[in-house]
Amino acid sequence: MSDQDQDYLRTGNRDFRLTADVTALMLKGAGYAAIFCCVIGIAYAVLVGISAILPEDSKFAPDPTPTSFLIEEAAPTLA
Repeated sequence: MSDQDQDYLRTGNRDFRLTADVTALMLKGAGYAAIFCCVIGIAYAVLVGISAILPEDSKFAPDPTPTSFLIEEAAPTLA
């Protein structure tokens, strides 16, 4: 197999081929990054959409967790 078998961009000049291959790889990585950012943005939009559906009282209600662990059950007394 010759070196020309791996020439995906059909470039003849060796220096131009290196530049073209590196540029193509960088654009491929930029595409993956754009897809990742779009997925994060869509997930954020879904969370904002869900929070818009919730009633206003649920957004400003106090958190039940800090007080729930302070409530102690009465221990049975032995006579």
